[in-house]
Amino acid sequence: MPDCTVVVISYNDATRLPRAVRSVLGQSLRDLEVIVVDDASTDGTPEVAARLVEGDRRVRYVRRRVNSGGCGAPRNDGLDAATSPYVMFLDSDDELPRHACKSLVGEIERTGAEFVSGQISRLHESSGRLKPYYPQLFARRRVVAGIRAEPELFLDCFSTNKLYDVRRLRELGLRFPEDIHYEDHVFAAGLYALTSRFAIVPWVVYLWHRAPANDSISLSIDDIDNVRQRVRAARMSDDMLRRHGAADLVPHRQRRFLRQDLRVYLNPLPARDLVWVKEFASVVRPYLEQIPGEVLDGMEPLERVCCRLILDDRAEDLRVAAGSLTGTRAAPRAAVRLGGRTYWGTSVAPGLDITDLRLAELPFSQARLRHEVSDLRADGERARLVVRTYDPFGALPLDWTAFLQVGGRKIPIRPEPSGEGGYVSEVTFTPAGKCEPRIGFTRTSDGHTTTDRIIADPRTEPVELPGGTVTVEGYAAYLCVRPGTRSRRIWRRAARWARRELLRRVSTPRVKLRAYKLLIKVVPTRPDLALFESDVGKGCCGSPRAVYEELRRRSLPIDVVWSVAKGRGHFPPGARLVRRGSWAYLWTMARAGIWVDSHGFPLDYPKPRGTRYLQTWHGQGIKSIGFDAPDLRSDFDRPRARWRAAVARWDALVAPSAEFTRLFLPSNGYAGKVYRCGTPRCDALVRGEPGADVRERLEIPRGLKILLYAPTYRDWGKGSGRSVRADLELLARELAGEWVLVLRTHPVERYVPPEHLRHFVRDAGSYPDINDLMLASDALLTDYSSVMCDYAITGKPMVFLIDDWDEYRLSERGVYHDLPAIAPGPCVTTTEELVNVIKRLPEIHAAFGGRYAAFRDLWCADERGDASARIVEDFFA
Repeated sequence: MPDCTVVVISYNDATRLPRAVRSVLGQSLRDLEVIVVDDASTDGTPEVAARLVEGDRRVRYVRRRVNSGGCGAPRNDGLDAATSPYVMFLDSDDELPRHACKSLVGEIERTGAEFVSGQISRLHESSGRLKPYYPQLFARRRVVAGIRAEPELFLDCFSTNKLYDVRRLRELGLRFPEDIHYEDHVFAAGLYALTSRFAIVPWVVYLWHRAPANDSISLSIDDIDNVRQRVRAARMSDDMLRRHGAADLVPHRQRRFLRQDLRVYLNPLPARDLVWVKEFASVVRPYLEQIPGEVLDGMEPLERVCCRLILDDRAEDLRVAAGSLTGTRAAPRAAVRLGGRTYWGTSVAPGLDITDLRLAELPFSQARLRHEVSDLRADGERARLVVRTYDPFGALPLDWTAFLQVGGRKIPIRPEPSGEGGYVSEVTFTPAGKCEPRIGFTRTSDGHTTTDRIIADPRTEPVELPGGTVTVEGYAAYLCVRPGTRSRRIWRRAARWARRELLRRVSTPRVKLRAYKLLIKVVPTRPDLALFESDVGKGCCGSPRAVYEELRRRSLPIDVVWSVAKGRGHFPPGARLVRRGSWAYLWTMARAGIWVDSHGFPLDYPKPRGTRYLQTWHGQGIKSIGFDAPDLRSDFDRPRARWRAAVARWDALVAPSAEFTRLFLPSNGYAGKVYRCGTPRCDALVRGEPGADVRERLEIPRGLKILLYAPTYRDWGKGSGRSVRADLELLARELAGEWVLVLRTHPVERYVPPEHLRHFVRDAGSYPDINDLMLASDALLTDYSSVMCDYAITGKPMVFLIDDWDEYRLSERGVYHDLPAIAPGPCVTTTEELVNVIKRLPEIHAAFGGRYAAFRDLWCADERGDASARIVEDFFA
């Protein structure tokens, strides 16, 4: 008896069948059988299957005499023929990852579960990109005590990403319906209703191929009969739950239909003609009418709007609303605000409530305007279009100027009132390069600008011009410009490839390092040339910026060049810039007699003879650093040797405090000169001198308090967004109207606040100088970030959200201090606790007065506001 059976079903798929079978035969679990069930194919499938059987004794072939018209019957045939304890199902156009069977068999035997479900991943064949299906469902490895414990798992109604206990399925009499498409939905409903214990694993166990031209049932969504089949499967699934005494689960399964099944047809709806839309609505409407109101109320606002429009038989409005479901959600053409609520369209109804999107409360730079193309045609070498602008939330002031943004160009335009509450613009432009044209409005009173993409009918014919093709793309149907004719595109692509290939061959890191080492031997250094760098070129900020400003104030004869990373800005007017990592950067490094930096110049690059290096560092605090940090505390010699050599280049180090000196010097092996006179970047905090009007720049109304949220990154989750641990939804509900949250994530983090929270959250991840944010804020929310030490200079309240304290100190970064014991403010572990603290902040801050003073003495005793001046006087004398 084999350990596992994999049933591969196929119909007229002789070309792809061998790939699917090979993915099973190549499994790391060798003791298995493959049952190929042919649903009466009329192509060469029997011959292909015969060769597979002949080539490996583990393959068996079952052929149906008559085609069943679906997947249920062949899967049942395979289940009946299985001889092993466990079974999986595979479609002939898909594949199994190499360890799928072995890992699932191991898991079902380890847990004793009735079945195991794993991550399914869509493999887009045109790009090779993998996209996991609802990855949050499979984020944790666990055993679930029945579907009632996690009804969200109704979203996982696939039959192919699971390993089943064959004996259990036969005892339950659980089989696939054979007279319907989407039979796996019905099968899954019965499976969940009858299972009291199943396991979830977080790894990918099934590769679902998405080919550009795929005739699979799940992708045949242009056919109205496909809609009928899916609605029928939804009804049968509900009946299956009721039949097995699980009627209480029907609303949860209906939520799955609304969130997933219905969206499959709503997303491409703007490209359908009205006849198709009306027929679609007539098929779906009877089922929607049976869904309880509380289920509909729990949907996302725009999905709920679409359901309401289906129920009301408003086909044209449905097309417009469906176009806002994907991408950056476009505003409606019109909206009604009544009683503090906002409604989609021109009428007020509960199902049209979009208040939770907060589109009417966004700051002007985030304002939602709608721009629709009503006419697009060629005018010689230019594109000519008529654009109608809708302002549903009254965002436009009386004083504004408008422009068309095409790539890096801004073309002034003059929108005229349409007479119907909007504006009409006649726009012409010459395409040049790949871009998405946008219409922008600038408020003349303060210079703030808002831009939005231009929407077009998805059926709009492309306009071919010498400089490019103006067309529309995607379900949301935004106007875009793509490079010109096919031959020209091929030529340009080939030229770009040749240029990149040439640069790649002569600009490898090894070639550049060898060239640099040669340069520093033959090129003399210039004592009056200084290379400055902040945060590996990401900006002009921190202590290097403060030292630079002091040099300028004194008019010292030092030629300063700033290192700048690709795509970064916010440098002072007139500053000389050099692209970090470029040949010009290496030339400047080799010639500069002075290096000033806050993080570290490239590690492998030795310092030229005669060059002096001032290391200002970028923070102090409780986190482990240097050889104590996760990336260096291992036993691997090479990374530690590289860092030791990099530190040896330093000629002077800025040490903000005695505690910093005690911790930093031994953990980094530094024994050179130390400046104990405070931190240049903190001089502005001591003096209380903001460099910019944060409220104006971030559009924060006067009267609202500012909560600066500055979490640090997690070493095992850089760029994952895991550092933003506060529940921003809850904070917005509880604090909006009194507070605005300014979110300053760490530079290595990637996190974009959800659109519907931007009335409350201001994204300041790329704000040039955090000092301005600290001085403008009324309180700080952080976790383990070094910002706490700088913020203590201000004397303003601090709150610490440390829900992962044990994980962080024991298995993540590691710490030198027990934060809960020394924190100058309350430490909380939930957002609910955080809200309670913020609402009582003045009294709580006063209660921490003694701890706050001790914290300042520990980290800020040397901060007197003159660090820049004292360092410049000594180092640059």
